[in-house]
Amino acid sequence: MSKEIEINIPDFIRNGLVIWVIVAVAALAGIATSFYTVQAESQGVVLRFGKYLKTVEPGLRFKMPFGVDEVYVLPVRRQLKQEYGFGSIGATNPNQYTERRTRDREKSMMTGDLNAAEVEWIVQYRINDPRLYLFNVLDPEGTLRYVSESVMRTVVGDRTVDEVITIGRQEIEEEARDRLETLVKKYELGLGIDQIQLQNVNPPPPVQASFNEVNQAQQERERMINEANGEYNKEIPRSRGVADQKIQAAEGYALKRVNEALGDVSRFNSRFKEFMKAPSVTRTRLYLETLKEVIPQMGEKIIIDEDASQVLPLLQLNSMKQGGLAR
Repeated sequence: MSKEIEINIPDFIRNGLVIWVIVAVAALAGIATSFYTVQAESQGVVLRFGKYLKTVEPGLRFKMPFGVDEVYVLPVRRQLKQEYGFGSIGATNPNQYTERRTRDREKSMMTGDLNAAEVEWIVQYRINDPRLYLFNVLDPEGTLRYVSESVMRTVVGDRTVDEVITIGRQEIEEEARDRLETLVKKYELGLGIDQIQLQNVNPPPPVQASFNEVNQAQQERERMINEANGEYNKEIPRSRGVADQKIQAAEGYALKRVNEALGDVSRFNSRFKEFMKAPSVTRTRLYLETLKEVIPQMGEKIIIDEDASQVLPLLQLNSMKQGGLAR
């Protein structure tokens, strides 16, 4: 005779309480996975069963729970950057820089005149199409690194080392940005290039000292040219001013002499007019005026009549007078 097995079922199971607990836990889990937040500088890309559904703006949002909807939040309004040839300390973006050995390779380039240069630069970009960024390319930021390096090597390879290191930096930045923007659009990376900035651009360490000496010589040459131009700009206006002053002085002197000559002519004409009225009187007056000016300059003189027969007494008196004065 078989024995019957008795199974003791707890009362809470028998009353269906555990089912209600499971339902409650599932409901809480559903509520917890139904809401998400998109930050102010980001956009959310919603997938339903792995297929793109929509792109949502910042704020508190609702989605289907239990993994039916999946959300990727991307910082589309934040400017991102990648560094080439160097790395900033404390970077939070894993694609911002690479390991040291890779950085040394990135910055080593050959210029168009077959000289070596070490070029460091920054690419500043944004995510402008989240859908392309997530689904069109497997690693868009990694692709950006390779494309940027290729573009920079091409642009640097078209220029001399002097242009790369000194005068051509701005032109290189602009051309590299245009080329990179074109390729990013062509590959549909979902990125937009804001700016490319060259950082440290130097010759390799073995030749850096010689290159610095050449730069110093060029700078000294430019300085001397600038000083010469400054001295030229200072002396030429001053010389022109002196010349103008002398010309004006000469013109004034010429005008003065002309006016004096005209005055003399006018005075002579007036005298001549008066002379013609009474020639003998005028002649006598001029004669007397001339003697008045000339005789005092002749010293002491003795004037005698032409009929005088004795001159010696007068000479002795004159000698005595001079002797007395001498004593």
